[in-house]
Order: sequence, then structure tokens, then C-alpha cells
Amino acid sequence: MTDLREQGGERIEIRFWGVRGSLPTPGTQMMRYGGETICFEIKIGGQRVIVDCGSGARRLGKALLDEAPLDVDILFTHSHLDHVCGLPFFKPAYMPGCSVRLWAGHLPSAEAHREAISRLMSPPLFPVKPKEMRACQFRHFAPGDRVVLPSGIEATTVALNHPGGATGYRFDHEGASVCIITDHEHGNAEVDAALEDFVRGADIMAYDAAYTEADYPRFIGWGHSTWEKALDLAERAGVRVPVMIHHDIYRTDDALDELLSLARERFPAVIAGYEGLVLKI
Repeated sequence: MTDLREQGGERIEIRFWGVRGSLPTPGTQMMRYGGETICFEIKIGGQRVIVDCGSGARRLGKALLDEAPLDVDILFTHSHLDHVCGLPFFKPAYMPGCSVRLWAGHLPSAEAHREAISRLMSPPLFPVKPKEMRACQFRHFAPGDRVVLPSGIEATTVALNHPGGATGYRFDHEGASVCIITDHEHGNAEVDAALEDFVRGADIMAYDAAYTEADYPRFIGWGHSTWEKALDLAERAGVRVPVMIHHDIYRTDDALDELLSLARERFPAVIAGYEGLVLKI
């Protein structure tokens, strides 16, 4: 656990339940950073919000069973499989008395989001029907909106450059701030300028660092960025702690150690996200 608190009490806590991109990657070479795909748990003022339901959401859902009946909001950055594959295994979604609100801004409506999840959970791909997730309610917003959740948590949103669309989130509370920028490809001047304003002054910015600058020419148009661009943005926008996430499926623990060492030569506060990482502001 990394404690970023100064004087005063804890304002925001973020726990990383999954940091891998594209596909869960179990294996002996992925033990320290983990192979679960994207899922974050954020606590603000005693309330909780979840961002994305990658495979890491399975373990999070199990951990939350002690708090049932649970009332929680899940904000989706987008509907690609690595960000939704944990939802069918998120146990509170099926439990009587629980309320799980599923928010998305990258699709045109809440019904479009429901249809996407229904396709994920359809025969012959999955044996459990979506209607069994009785606790779930689908909610919609437009990118750029400020989303006020029933818990009182507020999230500001921004459109990201990713195939099919994606949304970034920012949480501010009593002078502390966390930004989640999971799937974004740099290079669109208008989107990049808006994103720089969006993350300006953030305490923590979790940012898509799937590639290196050497890798990137082979993946132009895939919707992802590099650790070098993560640090460029952090420097320009005055971000306190950039956290590299959405690790490439072939990036082993040793390879991530090497990238982190290079990144810290330039930006000593940078962190390579790993499963179980907890940051407190």
C-alpha cells in the first residue's frame, strides 16, 4: 500500500483489482503485476464506486459479499471484452436486495449498453441469462457530463480516442483527485488537448501505457498509448503520480520492472500498476 497522504485525513483511496489489457494473462511470469484485466475500486468520503468490470471484478465481487445487501455504482469506460468480462462473475449482481447500477457514456443509450451485455451473456457463449442479474440497472450519460451518483460521489467525464469510443473519469474530493484513463490513443489533437485539461493537477492518473514508443508504430489505430506519452502528459499537466496500466499481454514481470526503471529515471514518482496496489490520498 502506498500512502500519499499529507497532513489531514484520508480523502480518496483507490485499489487496483486488475491492470492488464486485452485478455486475462495468468502465468508464472505475470505473478507480481498480475494478469487480471481492468477493475478499480475507489472509496471517497466513506462511499464506493467501481470503474470497469474486467476479470479483476470477480475477486472484488467476492470480497464485497460480506457487505451484502450491497448498493454500488459501476462506471464503464467502454464495452470491449477485457473491460466487461468480469460482470457475469460479479456475485452481487445476482443477489436479492443488492442494487448495482451500471453506467456508460460511450454508447447512445442505456438500452444499447444492456444489449451489449446481453450479447456477451448469450448462447452458446454463456449459460446464464442476463435477466438473472436481477440487481443490475443500466444508466446512461453523455461524455463530458458530470455524473452525480446516488452515493453522492461525483465523476467528471471526458471522451477518449479508442475504437468504438471510451470514457475517462475524474474524481475530486476535498482537494484530492484521481483520474482513470484506461484506453486512449494519443495523436488526435482535439481529444489530447481536452484530456490534458481534464487531468491537470491530478494527484493520481492511471493511464494507458500498453506500448513503448518502439512498439507503437506496429499498433497505430489500435486505441492505446505508451508509457512515454503517459509521462509527457503527466509533466505537461502537473500530475503528481502517474500510474501505468493496461499492460500488454506479453509484458512479463521482468519486462515491466525494466520499463518502470526507465520511467523512474525521468519521473521518479511513477508507478507501474499491479493487482492489490492501494493508493491513499
